[in-house]
Amino acid sequence: MKKKFKKLKICGIKDPKILNFLIKKNVDYFGLIFFKKSPRYVDITKAYKLSKIANKKKIKTVGVFVNMRLDNLQKHIDKLNLKFIQLHGRESNSYINKIKRKNKNIKVIKVIKLNNLKDAINLNNFNEADFYLFDYKGRRSNELPGGNAKSFNWKILEKITINKEWFLSGGINKYNIKNAVNIKSVYGLDISSGVESKPGIKNINKINEIIEIIRK
Repeated sequence: MKKKFKKLKICGIKDPKILNFLIKKNVDYFGLIFFKKSPRYVDITKAYKLSKIANKKKIKTVGVFVNMRLDNLQKHIDKLNLKFIQLHGRESNSYINKIKRKNKNIKVIKVIKLNNLKDAINLNNFNEADFYLFDYKGRRSNELPGGNAKSFNWKILEKITINKEWFLSGGINKYNIKNAVNIKSVYGLDISSGVESKPGIKNINKINEIIEIIRK
């Protein structure tokens, strides 16, 4: 694996067969999406079964949430014994603080959506987060919070100071992943639509192809 590349996260897992393949391939993280409008949504019952497969394995389970009420989010954390959560909506620093006060060992990944350099000012608003994840910022009201297979201009990341480890997401696929890997200081890549046959359906061959590219 190239030295510049550290971690790989495959998001939107619904199928135990896909999860077992990720485990076999030593993928670092997998994401369970609890946003009902997403084609990658899983309910808590199915998520529990998937998290049990990952239990005691090296792969880390990440619960992905969008503007969920804190009491409901806590139910997911408790039921699934989550150690990582990803916040993909308008959650504030105060919201993150409340989660961390109640869950001492949890790590929070806060999504920062970018289209231009001005959007990066949001970095100053989320100091309670443990990681950032930079993603494409939708321009239309009907776009999903993530998983749109669209990228932002990654050169923006070279112009800002980032004081936390961070993931890159948004339209990463086999055609541009080498560029993503070589972005300075990137901690890991978060991929969803780029390894799917159609929205919500992961493709083992596409996942394997991505892994082969980054681990050459």
